[in-house]
Amino acid sequence: MQTQKIVQPAEDTRTMTTVRPHGQLPAEDILARLGTRAVVLVGMPGAGKSSVGRRLAKRLGLPFVDADEEIERAACMSIPEIFARRGEAEFREGEKRVVARLLQSGPMVLATGGGAFMSAETRAIVAQYGISIWLRADLHTLLRRVKKRTDRPLLAQGDPAAKLAALLRHRSPTYAGADVVVDSRDVAHDVVVDEVVAALGRHLTSPDRGPSTMPVSPAPSVPPGAQRSAVRVDLAGRPYDILIGPGLLTETGTHVTALRKGARVAIVTDRNVAAAGHMATVEASLDAAGIAHTAIVVEPGEKTKCWAGLQQVVEGLIAARIERRDLVLALGGGVVGDLAGFSASVLRRGVDVVQAPTTLLSQVDSSVGGKTGINSPQGKNLVGTFHQPVLVLADTGALDTLPAREVTAGYAEVVKYGLIGDHALFEWLEKDFAGVLNGGPARIEAVAASCLAKAAIVARDEKETGDRALLNLGHTFGHALEAGAGFSDRLLHGEGVAIGMALAFAFSARLGLCSGQEVTRVVHHLQAAGLPTKISDVPGELPDTDGLMTLISQDKKVSRGALTFILVKGIGQAFVARDVDPAEVRAFLAEVR
Repeated sequence: MQTQKIVQPAEDTRTMTTVRPHGQLPAEDILARLGTRAVVLVGMPGAGKSSVGRRLAKRLGLPFVDADEEIERAACMSIPEIFARRGEAEFREGEKRVVARLLQSGPMVLATGGGAFMSAETRAIVAQYGISIWLRADLHTLLRRVKKRTDRPLLAQGDPAAKLAALLRHRSPTYAGADVVVDSRDVAHDVVVDEVVAALGRHLTSPDRGPSTMPVSPAPSVPPGAQRSAVRVDLAGRPYDILIGPGLLTETGTHVTALRKGARVAIVTDRNVAAAGHMATVEASLDAAGIAHTAIVVEPGEKTKCWAGLQQVVEGLIAARIERRDLVLALGGGVVGDLAGFSASVLRRGVDVVQAPTTLLSQVDSSVGGKTGINSPQGKNLVGTFHQPVLVLADTGALDTLPAREVTAGYAEVVKYGLIGDHALFEWLEKDFAGVLNGGPARIEAVAASCLAKAAIVARDEKETGDRALLNLGHTFGHALEAGAGFSDRLLHGEGVAIGMALAFAFSARLGLCSGQEVTRVVHHLQAAGLPTKISDVPGELPDTDGLMTLISQDKKVSRGALTFILVKGIGQAFVARDVDPAEVRAFLAEVR
């Protein structure tokens, strides 16, 4: 798995709808430089190849051809009928022949099927006779566009969202080899056409003719070779973006200005994050943008998520005269994000918050979805609100300053997304987990994949009345262990989740829901990553079985005294189990302690 390298920050769709490329080549100059070559649009189903292609062809004065329509015409059958009667293998062979024939017919704009570019033979002939353009779209955009279509044979059976996500992960590295990359998003088609024309012109005039991508505005400097990704959380009436990649903290002022010009900003952070230099980076960026700001620094650690910590932050915000049109910026890990988000939600009955997570755990989980809160002596996160951020700036460069233990603990939440509903993601992590832990493209891809998964669930179930509860895999056991360890450094949250997930799989196997082989596979992977998997891995004393059961009974997922657990039928097959027998849980805990 990898993402296309770009040299500009990912676009903010709130501000990009009116952006037009500057200095693009006139159509006649593009045609002259194209010569006899075709413009070949590649990408996933739903990327807009046909709709953008028709407009692009009109703009350039070229014929437009849809390869799928040509295939259907030649076979006298629809694409689904060809798949049903002849199978995918025969369809792909015919597709290769049709694309090759079309490309040798002279200049045109050619829209290819989603799988066409996956053929090495087709890519070779496209390179010989054309210029390839990847119309890149995120998972949620694709889902919105294809969910009502019945002509997508690869998505016709089973869960289309899961299938589309798997196809996107599989195909993106190949699409990334296209000559030009342009993001296809939900704006007017002519906006995307403008960007295609500009990117195509740059490619045709570039000395090295390397992959070209559409820049966005504004465009602060980004480290050479840096990757960026963006995920949209599509809540009705309150959508927001998660921007992912290195260097985002240096651009805080730019993003805040685009988000809310004239707002003051209150930075909430902890002493460790400030000492690492991240607060100074954000303050310098706000200063450069002329944004008034203040800072509230709390003590690090889970114990700060308490009534006293809430009072400190809220009183600090009031003293700074933060008003409803201003912004609270949560700069730090999950503790800061939860505390700052909760404080913002109750201040003046609601002030907007920007999350700037600086730990792996907070980037892939706690900063997304709007859960905020503090702990009670009786349990974790028992007091809080749902308060969605208006923007998330996940600067992956900040992770380079973390201790290895913090990164490893955060990795548990990445694994969780594979275990609850994405077997292919778990398989990829088994192969490439070292890259996620050590940094680089694999880490950025893991953050983006996790945010995609969580954003899709949050969009369906914002306040955890349905399948959002699946995100709590391992958390019922894990939260009880955290509370039993006194919310101390003896057990970090991600470590508790890792033990909890191992226990959830083992408990599911005990109930006959999944195989022992699946349990072993999960445990081996968590251990290979350096995570604890047993209660005995927690140093120091813990409550006995009765004590742990008391803590479990205080979990937020308990309803009218009935225990609710997230259990599994296998890797990628989690489900919500209600009315779990407390006697079964007690017997299981007594056995595994």
